[in-house]
Amino acid sequence: MAAIAVHQFAQCITCHAWSPDHAMVAFCPNNNEVHIYKLIQEKWEKLHVLQKHDQIVSGIDWSVRSNRIVTVSHDRNSYVWNQEGSEWVPTLVILRLNRAALCVQWSPKENKFAVGSGAKTVCICYYEQENNWWVSKLIRKRHDSSVTSVAWHPNNVFLATTSTDGKCRVFSTFIKGVDIKEKKEGTSSDTKFGEQILQLDLSFSWAFGVKWSPSGNTLAYVGHNSMIYFVDDVGPSPLAQNVAFRDLPLRDVLFVSEKMVIGVGFDCNPMVFAADETGIWTFIKFLDERKTSSSGPKYGSQFSEAFGKLYGQSKYGVGNDAVESSRTRGGAHVNCINCIVPLREAGSSRITRFTTSGYTWDLGSQEDLLNYL
Repeated sequence: MAAIAVHQFAQCITCHAWSPDHAMVAFCPNNNEVHIYKLIQEKWEKLHVLQKHDQIVSGIDWSVRSNRIVTVSHDRNSYVWNQEGSEWVPTLVILRLNRAALCVQWSPKENKFAVGSGAKTVCICYYEQENNWWVSKLIRKRHDSSVTSVAWHPNNVFLATTSTDGKCRVFSTFIKGVDIKEKKEGTSSDTKFGEQILQLDLSFSWAFGVKWSPSGNTLAYVGHNSMIYFVDDVGPSPLAQNVAFRDLPLRDVLFVSEKMVIGVGFDCNPMVFAADETGIWTFIKFLDERKTSSSGPKYGSQFSEAFGKLYGQSKYGVGNDAVESSRTRGGAHVNCINCIVPLREAGSSRITRFTTSGYTWDLGSQEDLLNYL
C-alpha cells in the first residue's frame, strides 16, 4: 500500500487544500464551514473555523506565494481569506452568479483565480487595487451545462474547463492591466479574453477533473463513462487518445510527471496511468493493494458484472487482456474520492506525494513506478 498516513478529520470531506509549507490543511466537512488544522507535535489540532458561507463549500484553494485561501460555495459567493495576525479576514468576491459556484483554482502567478459554476459560466477574478476588492470577468455562452472543473495552463493565460455537457474547452483569460503582453507574436497574450482556443467532444457523458501536465504540453480529463482522455499539441490540430477501463468512473486526475497520471473517483482507489516511449497511455495498476474475490465463477457476462457492481462488490471477474477486470471495492477509502491534491516540493515539477481527502500517498515507495516519475 502506498498510503503512508491517515487523517480522520471528519466523516465526509467535500474539498481540501494545503498550506504552502504543508503544516496546515483547510477542508470543508460537508457543510458551510472551512476548518483549518495544524500539525503540532505529531498531532493535528483545530486552529480556525472559517464561517462566512451560507451553504456547502464546494471548492478551496490555498495560494503558495501569497498564503491566501479562496473558497467558493453553493451560496453563489466566493471569499478570499487573508491572515492578519492570528485571524483569517475574508474579502467578498463579486461573482455575479445566479447558480452555485462549483470549483475554484488560483492561477500560477496568483494574480487571478477561476471559478466554475452551475450557471454555465466561468468567472475570472482579479484584484482591483483602486477599490480594494476582487472583481470578476465572465466567460459566458460557451458552456451548455454546469462547469465541473477548471485548470490553469502554466502560461497563466489559458484555462481548461470541463462541463456536464460532455465537452472540454480551452479559453484565453488575458486581462489587460493584469497580464503582461509578450513581445513575441503568436503567443497566448495575442488572444482576447474569453476567446475559445479549443473544444473537445471526446466524451458522450459528463466530463470532470481536467488537468495540465507540468510543461503544459498535455491535457487530461475524465468522463462519466469510465474513460480518461489525453490530448497533446493543444491547438488547431490536437492529438487525442482515450483509455477505457472496466471499473467505476473517475472524478479527478493529477499529473505527477509528464508521463504519469493518478486518477481518483467512484472506485475508491487511486488508479495509475502512464505513457510509454511512443506516447501511448495505458492503465498500469491500482495504487492501493486489494484482493480479488475468490468466490463465484471466473468468467461472467457484462450484465452479471454490472449487477455485482450495483451492490458494491464484484462477484464475477471477467478475464480480458485488453480490459482490466473489476475487483472488490475499497481499500484505504470506503467511499468515492472526489478530489486529489499534490504535495509539491519547492523547486521541483515532479510530484511524489499527494493527498486524497484524509489519506497521504507516497509514490517514492513504489519501485515499479519510479521509471515514470
